[in-house]
Amino acid sequence: MLIEKYDLEIFTPPCDPGAERYSARARLIVDIAEILPYLNATLRGAIYHPSASALTWKKAGHNVAFHAYEILVSNVEDRKGAEQELKALIELVNRLWERRAEINPDTTTRQRPTSMAVYKLLPQTNCKQCGEQTCYTFALKLVAAQKKFTDCLLLGEPRYAHQRTTLENMIIDAPGMG
Repeated sequence: MLIEKYDLEIFTPPCDPGAERYSARARLIVDIAEILPYLNATLRGAIYHPSASALTWKKAGHNVAFHAYEILVSNVEDRKGAEQELKALIELVNRLWERRAEINPDTTTRQRPTSMAVYKLLPQTNCKQCGEQTCYTFALKLVAAQKKFTDCLLLGEPRYAHQRTTLENMIIDAPGMG
């Protein structure tokens, strides 16, 4: 087990008072920098920053950051959810640590596509079938991992097959999307 003890802090971000969203931080006693390439290899959409010993990831609309001596999660609805999410992340790190011999570490740094690059591949009809008012709003939420490209029903039509394929490839290769 890599992480056995940590100090837990749950708070509302000072830059967004009254937002009624929570963040949680685990301050670690042990340096977890060694596990970051393994997380990068297994967490779809992670962005690894080797020079900063940091890895960021979007999980179900939550922002997650792994640093050498801390793990943070933000944009969680309530205090209990923030605590549970952080405990799950610590369990994930410990599971990967135990399995690291089975995993090829990945030190690649990837970039997320811009919302404009995604928008250019959408039908741009503003049909609202995805639940958003505009295709650009859909693109913003797709990049923020709040929507899936399959939420755009028009992309399933044959006339948009090329855009769909290009978007699928972009999302598969992109951190934090899909």
